[in-house]
Amino acid sequence: MANIKSAKKRILVIDTKTKRNKAIRSAVKTSIKKVEAAIAANDKAAATEALRVATSEISKACSKGIYHKNNASRKIARLAAAVNKIA
Repeated sequence: MANIKSAKKRILVIDTKTKRNKAIRSAVKTSIKKVEAAIAANDKAAATEALRVATSEISKACSKGIYHKNNASRKIARLAAAVNKIA
């Protein structure tokens, strides 16, 4: 455990940021799972709507620095390709 006041503060701040990042990352994963579930059910309308929500969630996470821009772009592209593949 840290003894210096500033080090103690950094521990608290890092813990807060870690919880925030984890919550956002979890929300992104949930939205991706919803898209994949709609794709598995072969429901194009639901998949398209879920893709719109997931794209927004991923973009927000990217803008907050939780995902690298290329990682976010790759996730969105793969989801979009999967949605477009269903007939």
